[in-house]
Amino acid sequence: MTLQDKLTHIGQAARAASRAVARASTRDKNAALIAMANAIRNQKEQLLAANADDRATARAKGLDAAMTDRLTLTEKGIEAMAEGLEQVAALPDPVGEVTDLKRRPSGIQVGKMRVPLGVVGIIYEARPNVTADAAALCLKSGNAAILRGGKEAIRSNQAIAACVKQGLAAVGLPETAVQVIDTTDRAAVGYLITMPEYVDVIVPRGGKGLIERISREARVPVIKHLDGNCHVYVDSAADPQKAINIVENAKTQRLGTCNTAESLLIARPVAASLLPKIAAMLTANGVEIRGCEETCALVANAKPATIEDYATEFLAAIISCKVVADIDEAMAHINQYSSAHTEAIVTENYTTALRFLREVDSASVMVNASTRFADGFEYGLGAEIGISTDKFHARGPVGLEGLTSQKWIVLGNGEVRG
Repeated sequence: MTLQDKLTHIGQAARAASRAVARASTRDKNAALIAMANAIRNQKEQLLAANADDRATARAKGLDAAMTDRLTLTEKGIEAMAEGLEQVAALPDPVGEVTDLKRRPSGIQVGKMRVPLGVVGIIYEARPNVTADAAALCLKSGNAAILRGGKEAIRSNQAIAACVKQGLAAVGLPETAVQVIDTTDRAAVGYLITMPEYVDVIVPRGGKGLIERISREARVPVIKHLDGNCHVYVDSAADPQKAINIVENAKTQRLGTCNTAESLLIARPVAASLLPKIAAMLTANGVEIRGCEETCALVANAKPATIEDYATEFLAAIISCKVVADIDEAMAHINQYSSAHTEAIVTENYTTALRFLREVDSASVMVNASTRFADGFEYGLGAEIGISTDKFHARGPVGLEGLTSQKWIVLGNGEVRG
């Protein structure tokens, strides 16, 4: 069997399985998710061993620190995967929900019903937890899933896939409802994203190069974001301690994620008093500061920033910094350099906060909170399939609703159109 034949077979099986999942009861879907969580806990040692093999291979190939961090599974991470499955099981089932039902003058009632998308293809790199998250969200939203993880996590992904299959089998759902492609051949991605007869939507999770390629070559709709160049703006009315705490968490809590702050903007009236304190905190955390002339004048160890720095998602211990006159200059900077992922303002001024919320055009906009909260788990989605910076269908963290669509429904009692 050629690789193309193999992907066609996977697609056909997924399409058939999607019909079974779409009609599955909430009770069966939840039972399958609980069974998956139990299997993950029971097979913790196997998962850790498979992940250790993946990490050994990664070290031998010289993968960078950010990639290795995303690849790593710990006991805590395995428990988080299991809890994520249980949390999705506890969420309301969106499938079949009827909204906006209104009676028309003709006598008919018109409304909308939430329905699955069908078959969701997820392409991701070195995050094995995505295998469990994607399986959970696709199953609960009534979709079949085809998962293609990165070669770096091939053993981890297959070990998690075995737990997923156990959960599906426990309630009599087809194992092909969630299929993890077992080849590392990159050509498999090319086939997967050009099968609209079998795949309804593609969700890429990975580096900019992967997402650009998929966006360029796909013949299937794509839910995506390219960069996570997130900003924190410290306003002239900011609480100083809140500002320090929020910037520290947004930048240093984890460096290699798309919701990590990459740019710091600070209002000129408080720059002289507050920026040195924020800079000292960042330096103590090992973060390199690249700033404008005013930043460099206030922070001795800051390096001059380039235009490219302001546009860069570093995914490293580096942050760009600029002193701005006010919220207008801050928003102009964000609109020019942001990737429309997540932006935050630190301010005690209610009017300024509202302006920021209304006028900043990103998928998530926050007041007095860390950008690291831009996450499906933190938003109460249970888990997320990815983050979208597009404006159609789904935007921001994509959970159960983002994996469904709506169709019009009409309820009548024999009415005919005159």
